[in-house]
Amino acid sequence: MPDADYLGAARPSLILYLPHRPNGLERLQQYPDAAELIAANSNHWRKIVNLLAKVACPMTQEWRHYRDTSLFQENALSFAPALANGECWHWIGGKDNLLRFTGLQHRARLLDRAPEVSVDAERRLLLTPYPDYRQLSNAVVAQLRLSLEGQGFYGRARS
Repeated sequence: MPDADYLGAARPSLILYLPHRPNGLERLQQYPDAAELIAANSNHWRKIVNLLAKVACPMTQEWRHYRDTSLFQENALSFAPALANGECWHWIGGKDNLLRFTGLQHRARLLDRAPEVSVDAERRLLLTPYPDYRQLSNAVVAQLRLSLEGQGFYGRARS
């Protein structure tokens, strides 16, 4: 059974921090199948999982295939209001969610072509609106991926 505050890879490339847990967490495996997570929940979670896949997917892969084969073996979801230890990127989704991270020090800067997204490359921190298609359109995701690519995210060895 997964930890109540964590779901996914033990050594992730990217952790998406969210303020709420999916339904049926106790039935999901540590490395859930994306389809299983979506089926146990709502369309809301389909959007979250798809956006995580679109951002985390290596440049050489198609995001749907990545979502269905590797997403939670290489990335994670965390529901705790504290950054996990490790050499990974941390994505905090939503302004209200960011407020839960008391004492978080960062120097995140807005992206030029996606001013709703901030990146602190030194802390490996992404600050975005809540992961929903209205706030994180394909154009915004493309800008976020360009920023991550510039930081070497897609070239790092996967666990």
